[in-house]
Amino acid sequence: MAANSNSTCKLASTTSHGIWQGDNPIEFSLSLLIVQIILVLTVTRVLGLLLKPLRQPRVIAEIIGGVLLGPSALGRNSDYLAKIFTKQSLSILTTFANMGLMFFLFMVGLELDLASLKRTGKQAAAISIAGISLPFAAGVGVSFVLHNTVNPDTKFIPFLVFMGVALSITAFPVLARILAERRLLTTDVGKMAIAAAAANDVVAWIFLALAVALSGTGRSPAVAAWILLCGVAFVLAMFLFVKPLMAWIASRSPADQPVKELYVCIALGGVLVSGFVTDFIGIHGIFGAFVFGLIIPEGHFAHALIEKIEDFVNILMLPLYFAASGLQTDIGSISGARSFGLLVLVIVTACGGKILGTLAVSMAYGENFRKALTLGFLMNTKGLVELIVLNIGKERKVLNEEMFAIMVIMALFTTFITTPVVMALYKPARDQVPYKRRKLSRLSPMDEQGNNQLRVLACVHGMKNVPTVMNLIESIRGSNRKELFRLYILQLVELTERSSAIMMVQRVRQDGLPVSRAGGSSFAVVNGIAVAFGAFAQLNKVTLRSLTAITALPDMHDDICTTAANKRAALIILPFHKYARADGLLETMHPGFQIVNQRVLVHAPCSVGILIDRGASAHQISSMNVNHSVAVFFFGGPDDREALAVGMRMAEHPGIKLSVVKFLVDHQQHQQQEQQQQQHVVSIDAAGGGLHDQHHLGHSGRRSSDFASMIPRLTSVDTGYHIAPGTIAKEESVLDEQALAGLREVLEEQKDKEERWIFVEEVNVDGDPIHAVMGVARKNEHGLLIVGRGRRPIPGMASLSRRQATYAELGPVGDALAVANEDVDDRHHHRDRQQQAVVKASVLVVQQYDPVLVPGNHADVGTAPTAKVSEGTSP
Repeated sequence: MAANSNSTCKLASTTSHGIWQGDNPIEFSLSLLIVQIILVLTVTRVLGLLLKPLRQPRVIAEIIGGVLLGPSALGRNSDYLAKIFTKQSLSILTTFANMGLMFFLFMVGLELDLASLKRTGKQAAAISIAGISLPFAAGVGVSFVLHNTVNPDTKFIPFLVFMGVALSITAFPVLARILAERRLLTTDVGKMAIAAAAANDVVAWIFLALAVALSGTGRSPAVAAWILLCGVAFVLAMFLFVKPLMAWIASRSPADQPVKELYVCIALGGVLVSGFVTDFIGIHGIFGAFVFGLIIPEGHFAHALIEKIEDFVNILMLPLYFAASGLQTDIGSISGARSFGLLVLVIVTACGGKILGTLAVSMAYGENFRKALTLGFLMNTKGLVELIVLNIGKERKVLNEEMFAIMVIMALFTTFITTPVVMALYKPARDQVPYKRRKLSRLSPMDEQGNNQLRVLACVHGMKNVPTVMNLIESIRGSNRKELFRLYILQLVELTERSSAIMMVQRVRQDGLPVSRAGGSSFAVVNGIAVAFGAFAQLNKVTLRSLTAITALPDMHDDICTTAANKRAALIILPFHKYARADGLLETMHPGFQIVNQRVLVHAPCSVGILIDRGASAHQISSMNVNHSVAVFFFGGPDDREALAVGMRMAEHPGIKLSVVKFLVDHQQHQQQEQQQQQHVVSIDAAGGGLHDQHHLGHSGRRSSDFASMIPRLTSVDTGYHIAPGTIAKEESVLDEQALAGLREVLEEQKDKEERWIFVEEVNVDGDPIHAVMGVARKNEHGLLIVGRGRRPIPGMASLSRRQATYAELGPVGDALAVANEDVDDRHHHRDRQQQAVVKASVLVVQQYDPVLVPGNHADVGTAPTAKVSEGTSP
């Protein structure tokens, strides 16, 4: 008893005198709160990483983390609870958590657009009504069983209302996160679900206010009536008097200027005052914060407020609320057949009422069964809002420990199943755009409008990529074909857990795809990449559209490929996932983008180029000042022909000199390599997804058309070269010769000119072809090297398919060029890097569109046959 009293007295003090003076820091409130926060953040973040492959929202990890920290798991150790989560410290932790909850509900109010609720269509309104009324009625019905069985000591009317609200509520923030991650937020289903959930949310808060008023008094019913009347008066006062003031403040915060500190202070102070007033009335303080968020108009001011507080609230404070909830959740209280039967009853009632109500209304409005069922599961999403309802119910003594635990598990289950079920049920149908020009080699057939316009989709990660991509585009567009060139810029942004990311998704996507927003958006104003490329387009008279893809990394490749198909692009330009440091070595920008690039190469509907920037183009160069030397390394095969086509187009620019380096392989040596290669076939390692050798199978046992089915959906970095089985076909040799014949024609034409702009160099390959490549590259006579990825067997390169790849997406030659400086640095780390034979040139690795090697075969989008693809009739 004396020890507990001493601990309580210490917790009354904020800071200790330090361990050297005999104080234990965790016996004082500040240090103990810090330890609790660190523990909560560590547990929830680790769980978030473990659940990430399952595509679960972070709220699932935070709820489970809170439960694990409580008496259900770690809390079974009495010493742990006595030292880390003492009863005295819980009041401080809960206060801090509720402060974070107030600001989170303020952000939820900011995200809800009341004007859009007024424009909600009849179908969304009907879904919202059905999604509330049927589960609420089911909750009222099951309340009779639960009250008599589990909660006989509580008042029935408050219990009834709480159960109705808990079963009928839809977690608007969690639903928005799931829709954004599945790229459904701006589709018909997403718009319908988010509109219905927003209306559902507002009604549910009203019902919850009623439940709080009914549960908060042990006196006469008149007290509850006064609480409700005061709550209504508060809402009216906020909309009639405070809303005009906040609208005036928002109007004085233009999008092109930072928000004044005074206005931010007024807004944050308003959250606290509103929370105090509703708590003073007898309704929970979160209601005041939520209503205050509702009255601030949508726009730059609201977005700025969210950006300023969201990280602190979402990362630091909100997980504490889940921890505080978990410390009150004892899963052990659910024991025996009766408790598990009641748990099943609650889950079936919650899911059945919500899903069946939404399903019936949606089908009555003409939706098909799968779409209507998807809407039902989306509307069944629970999460933080559900937990808020349950915590208030427990605080008000409406729910006991067993009932609270049952409802928490129900919320976890309904939210957990949402993402996998929606993924299985629904994928928005997208009309495939038929077009023929999917690569640059030779002139492709005209499109349906009779144009032979070259369309390029250039992707960028950030401002570091902008100068290099601009210079590459300036080179590719060709000075004599300005009217035949169209550029699309796609900024790749990883979807984060921030609320502002959800709002940004709604502004830059439409029907689940990236779209161009011309003005009117605060995002477009502050987007430096869009501004930079806009200026580039105006100065160089290039037709340009800027788009933004905000999506999770596992789905980013689909955005890129779908956008390329919709825009009928012939070439996708991807930045390498590494950028050049000052010492010339490459540093990883984001490892996830390597997998994105590999997936794009597998699924692309057109040719692809991966650009490795070594810093040679740190600044954008005007079209009049371009003076580049470009080299194309040519072994043969479709990818090398595409690389040659890119180089030939660059050669049309008056500031570019092109050198075509043709590597000549000894025929006898090539035959020996080919005979060795006949005993190997490229196969897929089912465990790692890489390409490895499988002995004793000849190429005759595997058709090239089967190769597409062998390519996996990459879930980790691929470490093998994707080289299709089969020997060099005579048709490929003929096409190589046709490409070189076109080059010779240009050489003949420039004989009569004063200045030559295309040069041809032949290099004999004796031994390892990579040594020959590096010998030319390390001369550093060129600013850009263009190479093919080499997916088809090429003379002299057969043995390279068995090498371990560092960057498999670059192919054997591109991989060697990418790691060239790393190899030099490893061998000569003691020498000055300036004296080493490093490769200073940037590298563009090109892959030609080949429908035979595309999973799902994109050839059905075009009109050309897939058995044999001619360079002159590209599909």
